[in-house]
Amino acid sequence: MSENPPLEKTSYTNEELHIGGERVAPGSRKRVEIPVARLFTGTWLSLPIWIVNGSEPGPTMFLDAAIHGDELNGMEIIRRVLDRLRPDRLRGSIIAVPVVNVFGFVQKDRYLPDRRDLNRSFPGSARGSTAGRLAHLLMTEVVDRCDYGIDFHTGSLDRTNLPQIRALLSDPETRKMAEAFGAPMMYEAKEIAGSLRGSARKRGVHTMVYEAGGPLRFDEAEIGMGVEGTLRVLAALEMIDLGVGDAPRSSFEAHRTRWQRASISGILYLEVSLGDRVVKDQPLGSIAQLFSGRRSRIHAPFDGLVIGATMTPLVHQGDALIHIAESV
Repeated sequence: MSENPPLEKTSYTNEELHIGGERVAPGSRKRVEIPVARLFTGTWLSLPIWIVNGSEPGPTMFLDAAIHGDELNGMEIIRRVLDRLRPDRLRGSIIAVPVVNVFGFVQKDRYLPDRRDLNRSFPGSARGSTAGRLAHLLMTEVVDRCDYGIDFHTGSLDRTNLPQIRALLSDPETRKMAEAFGAPMMYEAKEIAGSLRGSARKRGVHTMVYEAGGPLRFDEAEIGMGVEGTLRVLAALEMIDLGVGDAPRSSFEAHRTRWQRASISGILYLEVSLGDRVVKDQPLGSIAQLFSGRRSRIHAPFDGLVIGATMTPLVHQGDALIHIAESV
């Protein structure tokens, strides 16, 4: 396990929450807007936060999405989860931020106006760059108040992802969350410097990432899976009661993944789909050069599961084509 392992927090009190200068009493919900920055037009850009403060003691969990402004599935997952929660039936609290990167969201862009990646800017600084200030605001107003968290993402640019959990599975509390979620795949993903997940864990918050689908669209199946998985996590943490339903599926577990990249530029013809099981050296597809007739085959590097793929057939040498998770 890496340094600064998550803290164990086992005793909870039922208290009024103070966020963004607003008070949220137990047994109530409230929408709060925290000013982030004034645009050059003079208009304020604000961070919208929804708080559901339960009527009984319990943990506090954050739900966030759109740290990358073009990743929309998580925003819709959070909206639907909030619709299912009632303060009088909640133990503990939910602090939800459906759109973190409000700058990128408005522009339908992954990045911030200064082209920085917000998910490489945590924990941030109150006097830093635009990314640093926004990261600092999220950490101090939301993450530092929580015991658990789920960070929602999709594939980037022209890529799509099989629904998957990325987490520090060696931490028992985080593993409990991941297993309860029941995504098709979960893996012990290395923490990236400056990521929200890593920074939250260093603050003692058990946090995992749900990756599913692609950018700038709603993927209905992945959204539905995210809603049900999140509710199962809340039930596993005894924050809500769920009726009798389907048990979470057993997730394919991996500790290593690899992107297979294009050896030549050309037109990509994939022969496998997300969720397919593959064996070492199995053909995954090919790249054909448009005029020369040259063709390059793509093979599986090991036995595993297809968990990500490019969505465009037009590829350059070195482009990431297909993502394989290795069987444990």
